[in-house]
Amino acid sequence: MKPFFITIAKNLTLLIVPDSDAHADGHPVLTYTYSIYRRDKSTVAKLNQPDKLLQAKKKNNPDYLGYIAFEQPGKVFSYVADGENELSPDEVLDVIEEINHFRNTPQMWII
Repeated sequence: MKPFFITIAKNLTLLIVPDSDAHADGHPVLTYTYSIYRRDKSTVAKLNQPDKLLQAKKKNNPDYLGYIAFEQPGKVFSYVADGENELSPDEVLDVIEEINHFRNTPQMWII
């Protein structure tokens, strides 16, 4: 999946960068994570250079708002605010709802 934009309450437009990770702790698990950034010119400019957007220093990027991990899509998730800024609990719920909608609507995957 490619990065995509969503707009949540208060007209906050966010860049969502999907990633997935396969690991095993006694059984195979596929975890989907979505890094969350505020949409601004510098973040959008880095879309063509994903290595710069996803670099280890993203925690120092003021537009980075953390990530959401879906362990069981639509059921079990966690939000980790490991950047300089974070989403409110209501914003997290809005982001989860939008990501679920995106995941369940493959027609939206063509950007």
